[in-house]
Amino acid sequence: MTVTYVLDGTRVRTLEDFWRLIGEAVDGPGGYFGTNLDAFADCLSGGFGQPDDDDYVVEWREHQASREYLGYPETARQLEIRLSRCHPQNRPAVSADLTAARTEHGPTVFDWLVTIFEERAPGVLRLR
Repeated sequence: MTVTYVLDGTRVRTLEDFWRLIGEAVDGPGGYFGTNLDAFADCLSGGFGQPDDDDYVVEWREHQASREYLGYPETARQLEIRLSRCHPQNRPAVSADLTAARTEHGPTVFDWLVTIFEERAPGVLRLR
């Protein structure tokens, strides 16, 4: 049996919303399914929080709303946070990504998430 976890894209307005909503979808209220990109990738590929016993899909409904919310302004916000916390050796690369996001170039937060789904759990994500 395949379990379907549903994300309401109209409620995914920030990356923090995504972490909360994917955690709730998979593990119920207060649930965890990653709270950063690396942890999310780990959960998708068998790390902590992955559904163990069944095949599953994540149905991201109204994903176009999320695509808009998780566009360049949110990407720049996330990169500003990352820049404030990253190792000094990583600052040039993060700064370059931030400059690109501010000029609406490069991948967005939405793209980051979709790419992780595709790389770590091919076929699990259904955009609706």
